[in-house]
Amino acid sequence: MQTPNTKGSLAGMSALITGGGGGIGSASARALARDGASVTLLGRTEETLRAAVANVEEVAAPEARIRHYVGDATHTETLRDALRYATEPTGALDMAVSVVGKGGEFTPLLMLDEETFVERLRLNVVSAFLLIREAAPHLAQAGGGSIVCISSDAARIAFPYLAGYVSGKAGLEGLVRVAALELAPLQVRVNAVRPGLLRTELTEYLFEDPALAEQFLAHKPLGRLGSPEDIAAGVRFLAGPESAWMTGQSFGMEGGNELTRAPVLDDMARKRVGDEAFEAAIAGHPLPRSGAENPRDHDEG
Repeated sequence: MQTPNTKGSLAGMSALITGGGGGIGSASARALARDGASVTLLGRTEETLRAAVANVEEVAAPEARIRHYVGDATHTETLRDALRYATEPTGALDMAVSVVGKGGEFTPLLMLDEETFVERLRLNVVSAFLLIREAAPHLAQAGGGSIVCISSDAARIAFPYLAGYVSGKAGLEGLVRVAALELAPLQVRVNAVRPGLLRTELTEYLFEDPALAEQFLAHKPLGRLGSPEDIAAGVRFLAGPESAWMTGQSFGMEGGNELTRAPVLDDMARKRVGDEAFEAAIAGHPLPRSGAENPRDHDEG
């Protein structure tokens, strides 16, 4: 059980991170392992996970064991197996971090197809729901623990042309509050971090156009984009005993964007669907949508 007396050390604790091979997942693992936690990274790609494990091991405390588990975090049986695997280093589970998510449809609402919208909800809400439901008994058995979900400033800011992603992250934060209330008697805490736009390998394509980057920066009072390490600091705080009297909360780590507004994303939507389709949609007469989803829209967080 986590107590304030163990401040500064996570030695003897174990964690599972879903979406562990991505930028936020691996950075969070580094932050936990640096302070002594054993960490299991769950993800779908063996090669990516092995690289992430090697990266985490560079900074891990001597007592920390860093492992990976290949599988889809949205599949219940896979998740259950991964959770059992994550308890092996210490015999219990103390922390679980839900990083799996997806955004980036950049599609006018009237053109957004049902399948894409539902998929955004599945990856951003259902993935977290499954981790909370399946991890909570393990944490309760250990005497309590912490669940951290990766939300987004899109949960608080209405980003146009991202209806599925915004809805998913707003729903996630509602889930966090309900779960925190229900699980509090078990001493299981549930909180979330809201990142803003981060510069990672997955989002680098967004900044091929310098003007687009400037649009985002213009609404960030701190004047820079974030990094996975920025978010990992929040995950470390919420996962560890320093936040032992905190549950049901979500805080922004987004450069101050929530103090301003969303950037104008018309150009992104136009590039995605084409000028003719964009104009028709915003005029209330959407054209039939065609074409496959941009493979670079896959995101974590």
